[in-house]
Amino acid sequence: MEFKPIEWIYQLIQWLLDFILSPNAPPPHAVLGRPRIAIIGAGLTGVAAASHCVGHGFDVRIFEAGDENSLGGIWSKVNNTSGLQIHSIMYRFHPSVKWSRGYPDRQQIVSQITQLWKRYGLQERTNFNTKVTSVFLDKQSRWIINDPSNGRFDGVIPAIGSCGDPKMPHIDGQEQFKGEIYHSSRLDGKTAEGKKVLIIGGGASAVEGLEFVIHTNAVSTSVLARSDKWIIPRNAVVDVLLAFNIFGQETMFSWIPESLLRLFFYRDLKDLAPTSGGLFTGTPMVNSDVFRQIRDGKASWLRGDIIRMTENGVLFNHRTKGVPKGGPGREEEVKGDMIIMATGYHRPSLSFLPDDVFQDPYQPPAWYLQVFPPAHVSISAINCTYANAIGTVGSWHIGIYTRLLLVFLVDPLARPQEYWMKKWIDMTRFLKSRSPIGAFDFFTYSELIYWFVFCVAINPFRWKWALFVFFGIGSALPLSVVKEEDRLRNGLGMGKKYS
Repeated sequence: MEFKPIEWIYQLIQWLLDFILSPNAPPPHAVLGRPRIAIIGAGLTGVAAASHCVGHGFDVRIFEAGDENSLGGIWSKVNNTSGLQIHSIMYRFHPSVKWSRGYPDRQQIVSQITQLWKRYGLQERTNFNTKVTSVFLDKQSRWIINDPSNGRFDGVIPAIGSCGDPKMPHIDGQEQFKGEIYHSSRLDGKTAEGKKVLIIGGGASAVEGLEFVIHTNAVSTSVLARSDKWIIPRNAVVDVLLAFNIFGQETMFSWIPESLLRLFFYRDLKDLAPTSGGLFTGTPMVNSDVFRQIRDGKASWLRGDIIRMTENGVLFNHRTKGVPKGGPGREEEVKGDMIIMATGYHRPSLSFLPDDVFQDPYQPPAWYLQVFPPAHVSISAINCTYANAIGTVGSWHIGIYTRLLLVFLVDPLARPQEYWMKKWIDMTRFLKSRSPIGAFDFFTYSELIYWFVFCVAINPFRWKWALFVFFGIGSALPLSVVKEEDRLRNGLGMGKKYS
């Protein structure tokens, strides 16, 4: 067997991260302590957050609307040909995760989520087939999920993600089309071999369609996109460097990475690069195969508007670069045997949360650190409030957000007040006031890390928690300090929340 030193080093790093940073799993049927956390959603985020909670000795209950086949969230719904577009080193949603390759497929991702769920004994703490419709406080300020029969909780982590049911719009003339029509997430068991495939849509869902047609040897592929979208290479170094924009917005230097992408990645396909809308205004498409397919003559990328479907394909208004959506163009029939609707997913609703978390101007994503509504610091809506970003949804920040919630619950002196949470939101809006989009409509991963560092550094009572918040290390010592602080505060008649 060939020795591959890079892979061996990667496996060693993963083993060390697991050994050093993974919290210990509780013994079977362990009685865990308070605060007790309700987690809504059994996807990647929900399972990772729950494992952090129980690993640090706090009880959880996961509520999942689907059955056990829904474990893994969106990854349980996509095609088997789908895989990770960013390098797996940026997708370490828990320290114990061990990837066998740089770009794992859907099956390995679901396998890692399932292993994590079992390792931390979350089977006995998960309620499947339980759709959450309301979250409200009782008279003792404890959270109730749907009704009191589900128990009472001190904190809530909505982890419903940003991708719900597939979005499948009806297009005029759809009934006339003689070929097959599928949503990009419903391609398992299908084949495009020997067929001309049309992909309607140019966002992340188009990647699903491209992976499918590449794996099943389609004759040709035409991507019909309404607007230009930045495409960045499937390269860990490039993706990390782009995420290093700590300002989280377009700056006077944004032309540098944009020009480099045009020069070295787009090259002869510069016409496909956006002319309006900078790189740091929307989530880019991460894919290297699409340009390779275009250069090999196996695919084409067409900019324009769908007029209607025909018997043999799609009547398309082909616009030139710079012409806005719905503008003038050249009508043509793009022929195909199969149509893949890369039209994305409906966004899950947070409407089950109390009404006061949606008060203007502090509505999601304009919450404290983007996930804590100022009205209720005991809610942490991880990975379900963001709009656009350059970074990853499955990494270090899940544990940080979860541990921040635990700190806010157990340490009254570290807990932010509503007034200061709103001031942080106002400050962020001011700092990003020159952005062409809303302050919270886009962020980078380095900006997110800056938010975390600022949150801990600004309050001296949080300093003792720094190692715990960032790495999950040393919860016993700061918790003993909190108990001593509580004892002193009790002596002054100030009271406490937890013992």
